[in-house]
Amino acid sequence: MTDFMSNYFGPLDKSACVYFLIVTVIFFIALVLVLINGLVFAVKNYNKLNFGMVSAGVLILFNIFLAYFVNRLMYSMCTQSLA
Repeated sequence: MTDFMSNYFGPLDKSACVYFLIVTVIFFIALVLVLINGLVFAVKNYNKLNFGMVSAGVLILFNIFLAYFVNRLMYSMCTQSLA
């Protein structure tokens, strides 16, 4: 029973921190792609833009940035705590 508890609920080693690194890279790529896509859309449809479109775009960018930042922070915490 003790092996079961330590295997499935015990602390992980440093190699598990790679998860946060991978998710951080994915969210950074998503942030860059959404930013480029938003700028291209804004340039092409400058006359049709309204406050709702701009605020929605800013909120989407902020949400992706926040996810990137949180995962980067978790990766830093994970690697420093298991050093």
